[in-house]
Amino acid sequence: MKPDYKQTVTNWGNFPVVEKEMKSEDSPAKIKEYVRNNHDIIARGNGRCYGDAALSENIFSTKRLNKFISFDRLNGIIECESGVLLSDVLEVIVPQGYFLFVTPGTKFITVGGAIASDVHGKNHHAEGCFSEYVNKFSLMNEKGEILNCSRSENPEKFWATIGGMGLTGIILSAKFKLKNIESTYIRQESIKAENLDEIFKLFDESESWTYNVAWIDCLQKDKNLGRSVMMRGEHAFKHELPKKLQENPLKLKKISSPSVPFYFPNFVLNRLTVKFFNFLYYRKQKNKEVKNFVHYERFFYPLDIVNDWNRIYGKNGFIQYQLVIPKERGKEGLKKILETIAKSGNGSFLAVLKLFGKDHPEAYNSFPMEGYTLALDFKVNSKLKKLVAQLDDIVEEFGGRIYLTKDSMSKSSLTNYLQNVQNTKFISMQQKRIHNQ
Repeated sequence: MKPDYKQTVTNWGNFPVVEKEMKSEDSPAKIKEYVRNNHDIIARGNGRCYGDAALSENIFSTKRLNKFISFDRLNGIIECESGVLLSDVLEVIVPQGYFLFVTPGTKFITVGGAIASDVHGKNHHAEGCFSEYVNKFSLMNEKGEILNCSRSENPEKFWATIGGMGLTGIILSAKFKLKNIESTYIRQESIKAENLDEIFKLFDESESWTYNVAWIDCLQKDKNLGRSVMMRGEHAFKHELPKKLQENPLKLKKISSPSVPFYFPNFVLNRLTVKFFNFLYYRKQKNKEVKNFVHYERFFYPLDIVNDWNRIYGKNGFIQYQLVIPKERGKEGLKKILETIAKSGNGSFLAVLKLFGKDHPEAYNSFPMEGYTLALDFKVNSKLKKLVAQLDDIVEEFGGRIYLTKDSMSKSSLTNYLQNVQNTKFISMQQKRIHNQ
């Protein structure tokens, strides 16, 4: 097989940037030939993970595996190839009265990536991870064999691949269950919290809601530490909607998407501008509590509305640092995390707090554990490695872990938790970095 030329590859954080070979095929026979003739392979979907998890010496892009296979409208089950985007799935299923059971904060990831990362959303406490709704998938292993994997067929490969970060092989296709909906709208309540005590109380009071998430101002200190805005929601029934919205409630809405046309200069995003943004974001909601109906695009995917928003961090890129701390130690741990960030001056432009429910006992490679998870965006600069090392120490102290899908520089004791994924064929830059520490 003729080798592909090396090309510049990076994921959504634009860090790290590498020169690697990338191949894409849509024929199982050609994919088999590629797997047999190469080593150090990792599958890559749409490149919307943040760090180095989908980078390797040889990258297999699943973008050409983009076909739908079947849609059982009666039972709400869809089957497609692994390179199909969640955005494509939504365009098919929403007009038919269905939605994804679990979706992360972007719809521009592939189905294969959703399984390999076992993505979670704003509803983990209520409905778990993406894997709970996966019936089966087909996987090409290191020998080029295609395995059908489910809870009853090749179950060991099924569970190792769930959250296995692509280290068990290349997912070719998947079948998964969908959720019934009556409209494209979310009944939302948005509530301001003055500090960490208030937001933790709100999470406790909101456990009966399907969707919970909080934006958090990570630069606040003292009595305002943890100042937040909680957004909780439910899929709106048709009869709940205002009369105007009851007309064709499942119609897909075209939302104009502005673009960030260029990389911002490095000086634009700094402590002062982040602090100013946080001030405006918190103050834009004048009342303590607001109830309204919002389109699912704005509730689940607010950042997707702006194309190329990652450019605001400049050409050096950014990392997303996502941690989880067990629930019983969550308040103490997050207090220490937020105090450390505020002291460092590395403000996070986007900081999101969620509550995880109990972890699935069979999904041993999945990131969530019962507790609080905080996701933070940091611009890459000379001070960042020191801050990450400090945060790692705190997460380890409180018995937490780091999400591999976001990681690009954390220490191995927090990231080396995958089981039953070792082989000589599939390996990522991330795993090499972890093992070499």
